[in-house]
Parts: sequence; C-alpha cells; structure tokens
Amino acid sequence: MTLRLIKPVLTISLAIILGGCSSRPIQLSQQTDQQTRGHLAINGDGAYQRQLNDWQKAYFAYDKKAAQYWTAVAEKRKIRNTKRASGLRIALTDYVLSQPPIYNGPVKPILPVADAQKTFQHDIPSERDFVTASQRVFGYMPERPHDEMEFMRAYAIAAQQAGFTPNQLVSIFAFETGGNGSYDLQAGMLNRKSNTRPISTAIGYHQLVATASVSVMSEYGMQISRDLKNQAQFSDAKRRNKLLMKAKVVETMTAAAKSVPHQWSAQARLAKTPAGLGIHAMNLDKDVGPLLQIYKMKTSLDFLRRKGINYPVSGAELEMLNLTGDGNGFDMISMPIAYREKVPTANFFLRNGFERNAIAIKNNTVAKLLEATAQKMAVRVQKDGAQNLYQAFATNNLAQN
Repeated sequence: MTLRLIKPVLTISLAIILGGCSSRPIQLSQQTDQQTRGHLAINGDGAYQRQLNDWQKAYFAYDKKAAQYWTAVAEKRKIRNTKRASGLRIALTDYVLSQPPIYNGPVKPILPVADAQKTFQHDIPSERDFVTASQRVFGYMPERPHDEMEFMRAYAIAAQQAGFTPNQLVSIFAFETGGNGSYDLQAGMLNRKSNTRPISTAIGYHQLVATASVSVMSEYGMQISRDLKNQAQFSDAKRRNKLLMKAKVVETMTAAAKSVPHQWSAQARLAKTPAGLGIHAMNLDKDVGPLLQIYKMKTSLDFLRRKGINYPVSGAELEMLNLTGDGNGFDMISMPIAYREKVPTANFFLRNGFERNAIAIKNNTVAKLLEATAQKMAVRVQKDGAQNLYQAFATNNLAQN
C-alpha cells in the first residue's frame, strides 16, 4: 500500500483527551468550565453574581498571562518550522522553556438552577447512530466480525502490509483502549453500563473520531476500495461478491467525503451530518474497519520516513504523533535526548488542548511524557485484549510461512 500525508488529526483516547482549538478571553474555554467550576450554593440574594464577578476578575488576570505564553509558543513553533524547511539545526532556545501559567484563583460558580435548566446539551452520537446513518444515506449496514479475533486478524494483516511491527501497534492499542478494548469500543463506554454515554465519537483500536474517518476516506478511500478488490481475487464466490459490494460502497462514501475541501474544519462539519456519521460507521465493518484504522496510522509512519527517520520508532514515540499530530510528534521525538528533559510539553499543543490534558500537565517535559506513556503501555500490554492482538499477529505469521 502506498500512502500520502493527510492533515494531522487528533484522536481522543481513554487515557488522554486532547482539544484542538484555542480559546479567547471572553469565550471561556472548556478547561475553564471543567477545572474552575465549583459546587457553590446559589441563593436569591445576589451571591451568584458576586461569585461570578470575583471569578471573572481573577480568571481574566490569569488569562492575560496565559495568552502571552501561548502566543510565544506559537511564535517559537513558526521559527522551528522555518529553520527545518531551510535545513538549519534546531536549538534549545527555539522552544519556550518555561512552564505555562496555572490558574489558582476562585472557582467558577454554577448557574442558578432556574437558568441552568435553560441550557441545552447535544448528545454525542453513538454506535447505533453511526449504523443508522450508514443505512439511511448509503443503504449499507457494516458487516460485523463473528468475534474479536476475526477483526484482530484482519487488522494484523493490514498492519503488517503497512510496515508496522506488532510491538508498535499492540502498544498503541493498549494505550488507546486500556488493553482490553474491542473493535467497537467508543470513548467513554469501556464499562458498557446501561447508564453510560459516549464522551466523543472516537471508536476502535485507534479511537478515530468521526472527522478522522471522513479525512481518511477522502484521502484513501479509493485505495481502500482497491485493497478490497484485491482481496476479492483470492476469495470464494460468496465472499468475493461481498468484498466487491463493499468496494462500491466505499467508493460512494469517498465521493461524499470529497464533496468538501480536504481541510479539517470542513471535514468536521461533514462528520456531524448523517453522511459523515455513515462513513464513520465503516470502522465497525470487519473488512473496511481495519483498513480505516491502519491507514490513519500509516500516514504517521510515512511522514517519519519522509523526514528521514527510517529506524523502528517505539510505540510511545509513534503515539506522540497520534496524540499531537504528525508535525508536533516528529518535533518531539526528533529532538536530541538532552533537550527532552528541558523542553515543556506545552510546546506541542494548542492552548485548549493542553489545558484539558491532565497527563501532559503532570508530565510537563517531553522526557516525562514519553516515559509515562511507555510505562502505561508496558502495564496495559499485559492485559488479555493486548495479548490476543499479539496472538493475531503471530497467527498471521504462521499462516504466511
């Protein structure tokens, strides 16, 4: 399979939740709502307004300092990109070496109950919504695997053809899903209790969000169709017909994905429509799902090769590209080892993403973040799901030999 680079995308894992949009002082960030909200008693004597005024005064003072810091981060990133394009060496001083300011003022008060009841929250689409959209728009219901191992074997075949090692992808699988994830695992649904709701559209072994599925389908849908047709050549008549039918569905979905510009913002808008959700449903298909997931990761591997990194990177290093985007991830893993202990992780995030990322805040240097990621992987690859995925790779190797 040959691939070209697509726009960096962010996934939302069970371990780390990233955001990709900066916030303005008056348009308060999600971090503000989550980290600075307190459960304060509200009564009718003006307490709420007083508390809100106190919070706004403290938060806006902090916000002014934070805005200056994140402007410096963006400017340093531009300098590094320019130097790399010119083949110049990146210096330690090309990074912001101080840590970002942390808000430690009054908590944000909760709205009075009467006002809070007026707020409206949109439910995040679930797996059922994806499938319903696929049927309605494309007339296709994803073909589920008979069991998890069937999906894993298809995933392992696609991974090996793409040039990944078992250690790389089992580590990422373990990190993204906790080590026991399933092909249809949606973010926030690990326990699958009746009262749980998804926290994002992220699904599968690599926790692709709906926008990522649209992006991958737009860029590589025709290649996925060719892969399916190639598989059909070596299948019996019944399966061959199924694969050829799926190839046509994928081509129709590719046309829908290409109906908008190949830009993250445009694809994000499409991902919220029935057509976009229907494309996302293909992650659940036993033949298309593994290809969607692998093609997403393959873009990062190809990116590294184009940048001259031909040695096998570790699962933790590859995960940096998965979490922060290819450019930022390459920036992190290509820097000298001595820099990693001194460069704050904030250099590789947008503000809103960093402020919602508890692990990046706690492990606030590149060295610490890589170490924490590797440690989580080392623990989670021991779980049954990860061990089963190792077995799928081994089974495929035996079959090939």
